[in-house]
Amino acid sequence: MIRVLIADDHPVVRQGLRTFLGLQDDLDVVGEAADGAEAVALVESLAPDVLLLDLKMPVLDGLGTLVRLEEHGLSPRVLVLTSVSDREDVAPAMRAGASGFLYKDVDPAALVQAIRAVHGGQVLLAPEAAEAMLSAPAPAPSAGRYVAPLTDRELEVLTLIASGRSNREIARELAVAEKTVKTHVSNVLMKLGVQDRTQAALYAVRHGLA
Repeated sequence: MIRVLIADDHPVVRQGLRTFLGLQDDLDVVGEAADGAEAVALVESLAPDVLLLDLKMPVLDGLGTLVRLEEHGLSPRVLVLTSVSDREDVAPAMRAGASGFLYKDVDPAALVQAIRAVHGGQVLLAPEAAEAMLSAPAPAPSAGRYVAPLTDRELEVLTLIASGRSNREIARELAVAEKTVKTHVSNVLMKLGVQDRTQAALYAVRHGLA
């Protein structure tokens, strides 16, 4: 059973989500928060597996909530679910520890699948959010942040993946065979524990490697 906490300042939204998610056999809505500070307190007391987090809330907004969770050593999987379409919100939220970013016009069935995917360890973004994330300027690398042990050549390949290059373009850039690039890409995905190039690119952006 996946334990879900809903954080949104609109009572109608919270009730709608609770009602729909409650129909799923594998989801259990364990609580609701009307602001970020309440969300942090409930995460601490209820230990949900997944936090559905709105970004625009009173007292403490979504980004502040993500920061506070990290400061308190709390680590639910966080799925941002917001009506805000500001592209600039995506990268800060993902870098602050969110595992997914969706908009409230998402299909209900897709939301359920997203909760399951995020709970299972995947990174999941709406197409518009993924585009915004990949086009965001990268932060300076943080010395205290863990980065998977990639070789220098694999780091080169990851950087080129994050810039949107195809295998053929990477091969031309590095003056190696395309087959060699495919091997490097496979190794990068395996070492990062991600499923595809988009997730690898997101990893690179989040860790200041691209």
